[in-house]
Amino acid sequence: MADVSGGERSPSELHEYNPQPVRLRSIAVSVHGPTILVAIGQGAILPLVALSARALGASVGTAALIVALIGLGQLIGDLPAGALAARIGERRALIAACVVDALALLGAFVAQSLIVLAVAITITGLAHAVFGLARHAYLTEAIPVPFRARALSTLGGSFRIGLFIGPFIAAVIVTSWSIGAAYGFAAIMSIAAAILTAFLPDVTRNHPATAIGDSPRHRSVLSVLAEHRHILLTLGIGILVISAARATRQSIVPLWAESIGIDAATTAVIFGISAGVDILLFYPGGAIMDRFGRVYVAVPTTIVLGLGFILLPLTTGATSVGLVAALMGLGNGISSGIVLTLGADASPPQNRAQFLGGWRVCSDLGNLAGPLVISVVSAFAPLAVAAVTMGLLTWAGSGWLVKWVPRYAARPHRRSEGREAQD
Repeated sequence: MADVSGGERSPSELHEYNPQPVRLRSIAVSVHGPTILVAIGQGAILPLVALSARALGASVGTAALIVALIGLGQLIGDLPAGALAARIGERRALIAACVVDALALLGAFVAQSLIVLAVAITITGLAHAVFGLARHAYLTEAIPVPFRARALSTLGGSFRIGLFIGPFIAAVIVTSWSIGAAYGFAAIMSIAAAILTAFLPDVTRNHPATAIGDSPRHRSVLSVLAEHRHILLTLGIGILVISAARATRQSIVPLWAESIGIDAATTAVIFGISAGVDILLFYPGGAIMDRFGRVYVAVPTTIVLGLGFILLPLTTGATSVGLVAALMGLGNGISSGIVLTLGADASPPQNRAQFLGGWRVCSDLGNLAGPLVISVVSAFAPLAVAAVTMGLLTWAGSGWLVKWVPRYAARPHRRSEGREAQD
């Protein structure tokens, strides 16, 4: 890792601020359990938000806007989430986020107007920002560095598993009761996550930052980001590219499939296959990062995703689109946890939560920017040109990552060190 002045810190210093790390096996259920529960609830409602809006009289455009409020809420909430986690601690922030999420979901459950639904969905996005930031900061402090990437890639995998399960549960609920009942189910999942989170050990006690008179932990988010702006403007841009490529993959594949005449059911199957490949690879990606280095995942991910964008316009049927989608699922799956891991590596031992708030802004801006590139380019050129443009931008990002990842990432660790971290 490097400090903001550009000088490099010894990797051994990474352990200096984590003198009594929590053993992963002792907290596996309480760490990953809440993530899976919240993700199941989120996966259950995501396909239904637009339908809820339409049932309340929204136009197609307005319904799409209400769906987008989840992402907007997350982006708006990133920096306040960092301040909140720094003030009250990661575990309390997790519990608070789950409770607020449950209340917002209950608001969506009883919503009789588009305004109420829109407010509820926005608050859900804000709660997810706090939850994501707090779990990221918590694991960064709790998990030993030799096992960090595997822990965070498993966290990312847990979220993907939840999103995969949620829609199937929602289908049963909607068939048996109503769309609104799915929001009630999601609220129950969030409350269950809050209860499970209460059993997390509090690793923030006796944190070095709290041992200083005027605790740096309570510095403003903006002052922390200004201090570490060099990291955010270098490695952070690489993270923006990775996030943009990931988000674009989810939108451009169905658009291309529709443009060449593939029906919705077949497109759903293609997405399911891609998601299956994605889920299977989250742990191997973390193992590669820990044992060989972060760059060996960050760069191949962007190369594979960029190749997928460039190959997509060459596809002419369901089989070829499915193969390209699976390839992109491979690239996306192996990168599970890369954004979280690099953020953990680059974050300062003090003021970590504030820094990670800015880090997540980089990621969420990428989530918004990727689909926006496709929208803008496709307004003036064929969709194929938009796909190739995104592919070339993603490849350019791989070169950027080659330069900056080794400077800020933690060094790889031997296999024996990784085993010790799990014990």
